[in-house]
Amino acid sequence: MSHKIVKDAHQKTEQELEQTLETNLEKGLTSKKAADVLARDGPNELENPPKPTLLMLFILQLTGFVIILLMCAAVAVNATGPNKGDILSYTTGKAIFVIVVLNAGIAAWTEHKAGDALEALSKMTQASIYVVRDGKEDKVEVPAIVRGDIVVLGTGDVVPADMRLFEADDLKVSEMALTGEPDDVGKNARLAQAKKEGQEEKLLPENMVFSGCSVTNGKGRGIVVDTGMDTKIGDIARLISAKEDNKPKKKCGCLPDTSANQTPLQQNLEKLGRVIGLNAIGICVVIFIIGVVMNRTDPSNPGSPAWLYMILIAVTLAVAAIPEGIPLCVTISLSIGCSDMVHQHVLVRKLAAVETLGSASVICSDKTGTLTEGKMTMVNLWSANVAYDVDGKGFDPTVGGFKRTGTNTDGAQDLGVKSSLLAALLCSNTTLSKVKDPETGEEKWEPKGNSSEAPIVVAARKVGFKETVADEYKRVLEIPFSSSRKMMLTIADVSGRTQLCEGGMPLPAGSTLLSIVKGAPNFILDYCTEQLCEDGSTKPLSAEDKQDVLSVVDRYSERALRVLAIACKAMPTLPFDANDTDLSTDQKFQACRSNLKLLGLVASIDPDRDGVPDSVLAARGAGIRVVMITGDYLKTAIAIAKNVNILQPQDDEATAAVDCARLRPNETYLPKEDMDSLTASVRVFARAKPEDKLEIVKSLQRQGAVTAMTGDGVNDAPALNQADIGVAMGIQGTEVAKGASDMILTDDNFCSIVAAVEKGRTIYAGIQKFVAFIMSVHIAEVMQIFFCIVTGVPVMRTPLQILFLILVTDLPPSIALGMEPGEKTILEDRPRPKEEPVVLNWMWISMVLNGAILSVVIIAVYFFSLMYYCDGQVMQSQIDKLENFDTKLMDARTVTFISLVWSENVRSYTSRSFNKPIWHDFLGNKNMQKAIIMAQMCLYAAVLIPFFSTEILQLRGIAIGFFGWILALVGPVGCLVLCEAGKLFTGWQMKQYQDKLAARLEAEDRRLEELHTNPNSAPASLIGKAADPIVPPSVAPAAIPMPTKEFRETGSGPSIPDFGKTNDVEKGSFLEKKKESSVGNGFASLARGMCSCFVMPAYEADDEGARIVDEYIASGIGVPLHASASLAAWSAERFG
Repeated sequence: MSHKIVKDAHQKTEQELEQTLETNLEKGLTSKKAADVLARDGPNELENPPKPTLLMLFILQLTGFVIILLMCAAVAVNATGPNKGDILSYTTGKAIFVIVVLNAGIAAWTEHKAGDALEALSKMTQASIYVVRDGKEDKVEVPAIVRGDIVVLGTGDVVPADMRLFEADDLKVSEMALTGEPDDVGKNARLAQAKKEGQEEKLLPENMVFSGCSVTNGKGRGIVVDTGMDTKIGDIARLISAKEDNKPKKKCGCLPDTSANQTPLQQNLEKLGRVIGLNAIGICVVIFIIGVVMNRTDPSNPGSPAWLYMILIAVTLAVAAIPEGIPLCVTISLSIGCSDMVHQHVLVRKLAAVETLGSASVICSDKTGTLTEGKMTMVNLWSANVAYDVDGKGFDPTVGGFKRTGTNTDGAQDLGVKSSLLAALLCSNTTLSKVKDPETGEEKWEPKGNSSEAPIVVAARKVGFKETVADEYKRVLEIPFSSSRKMMLTIADVSGRTQLCEGGMPLPAGSTLLSIVKGAPNFILDYCTEQLCEDGSTKPLSAEDKQDVLSVVDRYSERALRVLAIACKAMPTLPFDANDTDLSTDQKFQACRSNLKLLGLVASIDPDRDGVPDSVLAARGAGIRVVMITGDYLKTAIAIAKNVNILQPQDDEATAAVDCARLRPNETYLPKEDMDSLTASVRVFARAKPEDKLEIVKSLQRQGAVTAMTGDGVNDAPALNQADIGVAMGIQGTEVAKGASDMILTDDNFCSIVAAVEKGRTIYAGIQKFVAFIMSVHIAEVMQIFFCIVTGVPVMRTPLQILFLILVTDLPPSIALGMEPGEKTILEDRPRPKEEPVVLNWMWISMVLNGAILSVVIIAVYFFSLMYYCDGQVMQSQIDKLENFDTKLMDARTVTFISLVWSENVRSYTSRSFNKPIWHDFLGNKNMQKAIIMAQMCLYAAVLIPFFSTEILQLRGIAIGFFGWILALVGPVGCLVLCEAGKLFTGWQMKQYQDKLAARLEAEDRRLEELHTNPNSAPASLIGKAADPIVPPSVAPAAIPMPTKEFRETGSGPSIPDFGKTNDVEKGSFLEKKKESSVGNGFASLARGMCSCFVMPAYEADDEGARIVDEYIASGIGVPLHASASLAAWSAERFG
């Protein structure tokens, strides 16, 4: 196992490292020493903890509470069957086991395909690389590289391990995989200096290169200081696989515990199953006791003891009570949702991820490649005192052009534009060409070289320069960019030319060489003495002119644009002796940089993706907070955040955007309470490290937020893995990010996330509907069997008939309910709280009511059927005395069975809405029509196919005659009338809830208006302290940005999204009350909306909690998500 033996290598000299690692900078390690180190540290590769096997995942699926109850019921129903010698008596148990295995198999296979993030990390290095050993350069397999090896790097190499450079010749490395930033980073071999006060901190040291990063330019040599899991990429691998503690948790004593990875839906369904299961056990015990006390014996075996028969009845009741169909139905519904998401450019890797994204309250997004294109693009050019806008995004030179700023005048052929771009191109080493994607076969434009030069090459092609134009100007000299010079210099041969290019600036007579510089504007301006004019002439560049140019630079910089200046000087000959080998590069540079002519400025940016600003606004309108986490400097991050609407005019930049250094003041993260207080209101985190992203996500989760994290780089993988829902980019995303994610955006478009949120909410709403539908069926089954046992009426169904009803005739309509189209306003609803149960209180009442209606109707049909087919007898004791009583009872049960299926089919349509009539959008769900047809086909197969109907299901559809079929119609007609009438009661319940909510909000409206008119009444200790840790750790804040002053005073103008949006059960009178509020009460209405979303638990807890919530709202900090009596006590103590 490897271990760190070199700390802070970037702050050590080459000689110190040489001594510590026992190596030689010239000759490298000896082969024997390298073998010894390899034996000590192990191979240079990442550790991949073993994934659970498919069998283990399958077994894990069988540990759910409901599944265990079902398996116990299957065993019991077989063990207590009266005909143990008859193979058909085991059909019920087998059917239950088939359902259990099918559900577990689907879920296990889906999960088995996930979890390959760590495997992808190990593939990020090349097979071999040149290493100096025994004084010779040889290719060595990457896993065999050890600490102390001297590695030779060249353009195109992938760094094999973490290395401290001691030679760097114009070396540039792409660190996008680690930092997420697209720009190539220049490297040097100098000893790292301590950071000066006020100086921006570098994400990674300049004298080190790290495993997995690619060399884009130059060459160098370095000492390997860390390998395998001790590298930066190894730290990320450790974060991906990290747990809260180091010991893996176990379930059932030996199985791995995956409960920490459960989604909110899975947790809620597990809780629901536990509640149902415990209630089912309780009901079975009660029925068993009643049956034994009343001496209910088996009619087919009167001599058997009552307790044995009641065990069979109790198991039958358990089968009726346990919702076997819910796990399978949820799995199928989510699977269908996943298939639908593919058409919306979302590939789902984990089934429950669809629903979880629908409940997301915070989306944490990486910037580069997610919110932006990940492709530096020129957007502005300034030359000869004329500003230009550049259209187009990405690297395609056939899209976009140049226009003078403020006009539609084409500027592509202007002298200043062509001169500036060609000069910049002659001072670049990047090329642009079409390449074929090996996977899709599509051709796309791709630059090769320095990413900061790519915008210049693309822009030059836009104005008509050919790909080979640079070859027409022989390069005489090149002095590469350095951190000290801040510019690159080249000398091009222009002999025989009177102008730089066709339509370009004129060249002085006798000019044979053109010295061109490209770099930082403030440095280049110091060497400029003249500037290009629009007509091609030259005029002196005064100090005032320089200030004007710098003001242009400042305007571009304020928009987060990267600005480069281009200048040149025509020369008849070289200003130094080309044969003088004693001249240094710096001396040549000084000789060529004087008396330059300023040609222009080029300004580039990584542009936001099309549609992203609108999608961010849509997310805010849906009550979802979008947070950008980036490695950019703070000012750049703020500018990008404004472009994509993450930061809006009313947001306070001082508190809404922070440098991640504030999270770790002394390289140690803040205490959880302080961290949560800081992250509660921040929308932009700059200069973020991979560990920062992980801590931010954890903090948001502690505050009760359902957190989605988007990203594409290796640096995003730990946070993707930690988040409730990880969303990776499919095109530019690394395999590591994809492996750590729950879903992948195949078009890399942030906009697809909003569509996924809408789909997730729709699926959840459908799940609620079919859970309510299935639960009402089970409640009705329990009521009917309970009634039969207590009254002495024959039990109207066998366990197998119950299973057939629930899983064959009821399952298709249930799945169709799960595919119910969403409401058009579903994105205007608030995010669902993480702890909100799948079944709400009012839904329970509705389910019991519908179950009771169904029971009354079906019991009535059963009574009439018993009287008709059993010679007027309805009691078990009397029916047993009839001749052929078993076939007569079978006929009565068949009529009831048919009536129940028809009734449930009718209820499938009534269940499409809790309060809207059945004719509302009656045929809006096409899948429902298909499901009903399928259910009907199953019904007629069950009652009409010989042997299957009579011997297995014990049903006689042909024998019941015409009267039986007509009698069965009573059930669906009765259900339709009574269930629709029941909606009146459900609607009344909802109205009562809404009226109570509206009255409470109006009372708070008056209080808030008083606070608004008298701002001094708000607690002074709260105002302006959004980032202070004033809330105790037991109360997690969900800070909400406050509206602008204009909105507070007039109710109009820019504001934050309407957090008063409610879900479909909270609309109605509450929304009408909102509409009645006057414009002058805009702020109070907004606060009311906040209350409706976040603080209802506080009002229900105590009045003091409500008062504290009022003060929070008025102060502008935000509203606690879980205000309670403890908050009231704390508040009373704090404010006296």
